[in-house]
Amino acid sequence: MRPRLVEIIANLRDRIQEAKANGWFGELTGLETSLNEASRKLVSLDRARDRQPTGPVDLGIPTIADPR
Repeated sequence: MRPRLVEIIANLRDRIQEAKANGWFGELTGLETSLNEASRKLVSLDRARDRQPTGPVDLGIPTIADPR
C-alpha cells in the first residue's frame, strides 16, 4: 500500500505543476486537497507501522471468576 501511495503523491505533484503552468486554477485547488490528504495518509501509515510490536505480545493468562 505504501509504494502505491508514494506513486500517487508524486503524480499529484506533477499534475499540480501542470495545472499551475496552464492556469487551471479550479483544478489546482482539488489537486492540492488530494495531495494534502494523500500526504496525511502516508504519515498515518508510517506511524502505524512504527507502533507495531516487533515480537510476541504478552496477553497474560486468563482467569475465570467465580459467578457468585
